[in-house]
Amino acid sequence: MSDRGGIFAGDDPIVIARRWLAEAETMEPNDPNAIALATVDSGGLPNVRMVLLKEIEDDAFVFYTNYESAKAGELDGAGKAAFVLHWKSLHRQVRVRGLVSREDGPQADRYYASRSLKSRLGAWASAQSRPLESRAALMAEVARVTAAHGTAPNRPPHWGGYRITPVEIEFWADGAFRLHDRFRWTRAAAGETWEVSRLNP
Repeated sequence: MSDRGGIFAGDDPIVIARRWLAEAETMEPNDPNAIALATVDSGGLPNVRMVLLKEIEDDAFVFYTNYESAKAGELDGAGKAAFVLHWKSLHRQVRVRGLVSREDGPQADRYYASRSLKSRLGAWASAQSRPLESRAALMAEVARVTAAHGTAPNRPPHWGGYRITPVEIEFWADGAFRLHDRFRWTRAAAGETWEVSRLNP
């Protein structure tokens, strides 16, 4: 595409996404890897919430959560999800739609082990998305799992990662007079060749 260059340069949208995130990490004051993750329930009603993107692989985006949470049920049920990264400091955003699979092996173990001890114990203590009697009840559960698992807890069986393998990635950059720049990469399935097109603002 003759008019695509600068911040949009490159044929691989994953490479561009990594570059944009790296730039955001130097500019954005808080959580440059925060994504608004969208899912749908069994009735087709959408849900959206903020989670932290932990890795951009060569062909996927990875984050972690409780497998017994509402979001996990919706991810497993639909097998598809979407998210947006938005950086006010850079006046840019990235939208991704794709297919979902679990990351429930050594990679998830390594990430879990890298978290702070309190966060690791919190993953054991929280029955995410389910009703909670009180804050005191939660803290009592934290105390219980701390006594049970000590200072080196293993990753809980109900906690791990999800990988979104994209079939569509759209990059947006702010333009003067709302004449923004938008480019969308699409492919029919993972592993296939990307096609790119410029979109109207």
